[in-house]
Amino acid sequence: MSDLSEFPIVQLEDAVDVLDHLRVPVNGAERLGRIGIVPYYGANGLQGWIDKPLFDEPLILLAEDGGNFDDFANRPIAYRIEGPSWVNNHAHIIRAKAGICQSFIFWSLVNKDIRRFIAGGTRTKLTQGELRRIEISLPDRNAQQAIGQILDTLDTAIRETEALIDKLKAVKQGLLHDLLTRGIDANGQLRLPQSEAPQLYKESPLGWIPREWDVSTVGDEFEIRLGKMLDSQKNSGAMRPYVGNKAVQWDRIDLNEVQQVALSISDMERFRLKPGDLLVCEGGDVGRAAIWEGQLDECYYQKALHRLRPVNGFSARLMLELLRYWMGRDVLFEYISKTSIAHFTQEKFASVPLPVPSIDEQNRLVSVVLAHKQRQEQEEDTLGKLMEEKNGLMDDLLTGRVRVTPLLESVQQASTPIAQQPVAQTEA
Repeated sequence: MSDLSEFPIVQLEDAVDVLDHLRVPVNGAERLGRIGIVPYYGANGLQGWIDKPLFDEPLILLAEDGGNFDDFANRPIAYRIEGPSWVNNHAHIIRAKAGICQSFIFWSLVNKDIRRFIAGGTRTKLTQGELRRIEISLPDRNAQQAIGQILDTLDTAIRETEALIDKLKAVKQGLLHDLLTRGIDANGQLRLPQSEAPQLYKESPLGWIPREWDVSTVGDEFEIRLGKMLDSQKNSGAMRPYVGNKAVQWDRIDLNEVQQVALSISDMERFRLKPGDLLVCEGGDVGRAAIWEGQLDECYYQKALHRLRPVNGFSARLMLELLRYWMGRDVLFEYISKTSIAHFTQEKFASVPLPVPSIDEQNRLVSVVLAHKQRQEQEEDTLGKLMEEKNGLMDDLLTGRVRVTPLLESVQQASTPIAQQPVAQTEA
């Protein structure tokens, strides 16, 4: 947060009570004999559980040592707790004084640069004396409460969106299992499980699969071509962009990892990527895959990658989801060569058995997966916007340098979340 403020500046001890004297040291051995249901907190969060509380009220904890002081912009240096709790000697305990808004104090500290108050040494430390000297902006109580509520509202929306994204990720695992083992029938419905409708399934090298499905191999359904060892000192020709193992992340290509290498005309013909090619890591995080969508007009790939190009119309997107599903369940373990570095040889990869639904059913399966993916991406986009909005408002509101007056005035009677209200006109 900026040090420039239109609000009065006070020292922290003028706005909070420091409750460090109420801490009671307890060593690890003693705590092992006192495990209970009360949260036990330390410098940067929950450290475990204990049998009884020292406190039972909303508090703000700020690391005494071992805090995120050097990374204050990206990681919190303070956090809030409430309810029964025990706090160890590695965290300062503060509580807003009567007439001061606790939320405002928290937001004033959570990402504050307090490095000038930190004592050096092998383990940086914030002494209680220096804690009390930390300076914050302090407007009148009405402004404190409004600012605290605005930032609390945005923070709640962020945490709810993060929880929803985590839930969507977890749901996808179960969804993939159902889609890739039961499929979707002509009516657009998941088939009943084999245990409930055995007549809908048949045995195969892959286990029970729907009767309509065939069994093939990856090598029969895709042209598999291992990339070229791209060595700029040995190769000759024009410089061209290429992707390596690091560029291929799950379901995305990191263009920041695209490099340049000299390629001959024959190499360019053999190793040029086409939209729809599936790139699969041969080494490193074996099996990690992404589809090349034509992100660049021209690009090639290197030896640590297999390029899969469909030969019978098998969906590259469905193959990617199968790989993700298999890797999560160690299905491919027996096909991965175990030398000093695990790798996925072309021969082994080609021999992997592959379930083959009809093209129409593949398209139905892919549609469901993409709809789920789009929902998750929408929530991730919402999360990014909320975080950007909160970060932008924090500095403006906490310093009063830019006053969002209509927002402050309407917060008490707002019937919709602050994050959904239009941005108010600013005042200098």
